[in-house]
Amino acid sequence: MAKSVEEVRAEIPFLRTGIIYLDNAATTPTPQPVLDAMLEYFREYGANVGRGLHRATRRATEAFEATRERLARVINAKPDEIAYTKNTTEAINIVAQGLKLRKGDKVVTTVLEHHSNLLPWQRLERERGVKLELVRVPRECLIDPAAVEAAIDDKTRLIATHHVSNAIGSIQPVEEIGKLAQDRGVLYLIDAAQAVGHMPIDVRKLGCDFLAAPGHKGLLGPQGTGFLYAREDRLTGLEPLLVGGGIVEQVEEHTHDLVKPPQIFDAGTPNIPGIIGLGRACEYVLEIGIERIAERERKLTEQMLRIADLEHIEVYGPRGTEQRGGVVSFNISGLGHHDVASMLDELAQIAVRSGHHCAQPTMRLLGVEGTVRASVHYYNLEGEIERFTTTLEQIAREFGD
Repeated sequence: MAKSVEEVRAEIPFLRTGIIYLDNAATTPTPQPVLDAMLEYFREYGANVGRGLHRATRRATEAFEATRERLARVINAKPDEIAYTKNTTEAINIVAQGLKLRKGDKVVTTVLEHHSNLLPWQRLERERGVKLELVRVPRECLIDPAAVEAAIDDKTRLIATHHVSNAIGSIQPVEEIGKLAQDRGVLYLIDAAQAVGHMPIDVRKLGCDFLAAPGHKGLLGPQGTGFLYAREDRLTGLEPLLVGGGIVEQVEEHTHDLVKPPQIFDAGTPNIPGIIGLGRACEYVLEIGIERIAERERKLTEQMLRIADLEHIEVYGPRGTEQRGGVVSFNISGLGHHDVASMLDELAQIAVRSGHHCAQPTMRLLGVEGTVRASVHYYNLEGEIERFTTTLEQIAREFGD
């Protein structure tokens, strides 16, 4: 039986504070069953993984490894194609450093990327002489696959784009770009930080070689967790970002042999309770139903987009929900974005994000320093969106230019 909105709200302790939480693109509140899974680890079997034969370490290892299968179910992958990370940023850096790109190789990305999908490629450009090309986009913040294709040449090794813009909410044509990459023999990485858990994801259908995502956004998991999906034949070719204890088969004085993927990416003691909590979070969103999550977010976003009709308010990105995730980015003329966010908090205990959202090239495209960003998840209520809209209307009427 799918979980109702009321059931989910009742299981999120943070919401009992009375907050209207519209900052889900930054991080989501953690449901009690996820907290319980982590506390159970600490209370009942809080041992290290893979390094002992006693029953506690066996149980910890089993619970830790089980999360790969649960993540794989969420995105239609194989468990052995899932590498644990502490966030999306680490996952993208594993690919950037692990592919061994060299001078003359080319990476194609866009001006809309989160800094986490831009800075790793800039570092390769600076340190290794890799050529980086950023595809331009219109103010609607939608990537044109034809523009991506035009950027590909015989030196292009990788295309890297986001699925849903964290700053604007625009949904990109990743399936078309994936097909384009396959046809041209180019690797494709998707930054799915704002997509996984919010909408159905099928990596086979998307045609990507790599997909990076966090645990603490759409999946309702704990912070400090994430994963990298790498297609089976791609994962074996990636060098780990870190080497050290826990990933070795044999070590001599000057040489070593490492374990096979995906455990090769688990050097050192990992975030065991976090990964166990992430596994329970995967089960939790599957219990709700990811299609149900996507449909509810679409309806809430449609309601939220009504602010575009209010005087003094400019909303950025696509106006239709078919090309927008659960993120609405806007400004009120005559007011700074930080001022608007503070007013929403003070007047109605509404939590939103303000700033450049780690996407400064996107802000320059729009001609602004930053925006106010409101973002939803399944548990948000229509009444909360109504309160958000009426409070914004009050702010715009009294203080807008």
